[in-house]
Amino acid sequence: MGKIIAIANQKGGVGKTTTAINLASALGVLEMNILLIDADPQANATSGLGIDVGDVKLGTYQLLDHSVEPDKAIIKTNSPNVDLIPSHIDLVASEIELVDKEGREYMLKRILVDVKNRYDFIIIDCAPSLGLITLNALVGADAVIIPIQCEYFALEGLGKLLNTIKSVQKIHNEDLDIEGLLLTMYDTRLRLSNQVVEEVKKHFGKMVFKTIIQRNIRLSEAPSFGEDIITYDASSRGAKSYLSLASEIIKRNKLK
Repeated sequence: MGKIIAIANQKGGVGKTTTAINLASALGVLEMNILLIDADPQANATSGLGIDVGDVKLGTYQLLDHSVEPDKAIIKTNSPNVDLIPSHIDLVASEIELVDKEGREYMLKRILVDVKNRYDFIIIDCAPSLGLITLNALVGADAVIIPIQCEYFALEGLGKLLNTIKSVQKIHNEDLDIEGLLLTMYDTRLRLSNQVVEEVKKHFGKMVFKTIIQRNIRLSEAPSFGEDIITYDASSRGAKSYLSLASEIIKRNKLK
């Protein structure tokens, strides 16, 4: 039985998509079968894996309105053991179209039942909002990873996200866990980065992943080539960080 992990934070620019792409590819390299779902209308996870967004005919939008089976929307990527359900700007319409539907929060959950057993992990890249699409991801997920950038406003908005997660647990999905808080964009030279790390660890203790994702030029460059960081530069600091995170997640879930 696969585990569904949503990567969520309503703040933009915290490294959600970077984490979704590179965690998926790192888990794939470690011989896990992975499905990455792009649930962001910006479709950065789709283009970041070298898929032309303009060519996407079937994806997350069609899954949410239940007009296709998941198999029709799943495509292979060049990253080993990683499949993708792509996104497209059309997904924006789902926020409006789902409003009147019965069981609108459960649309993604229902469709994932059919594919869950075929993968070790299903990673959902969420949009930087707490709208209906992100809510669908949280209701459909078993756990959530929250990326937090090591910058001044790091903890701003985190309380709101944690409250949303609590209400999802209470009303829609009592089994939803927090897989962990992931510190991203860490710069060893900045005192502020170290202060944020200390602050987050002080408040959240064991919920914080041991792996910290450092700022890395290669990590920023990889998506423009349509590649994950391991394919782009396996020897880079970014690749090592995400392989370390993948190992930590495998260990936490007691997988070999």
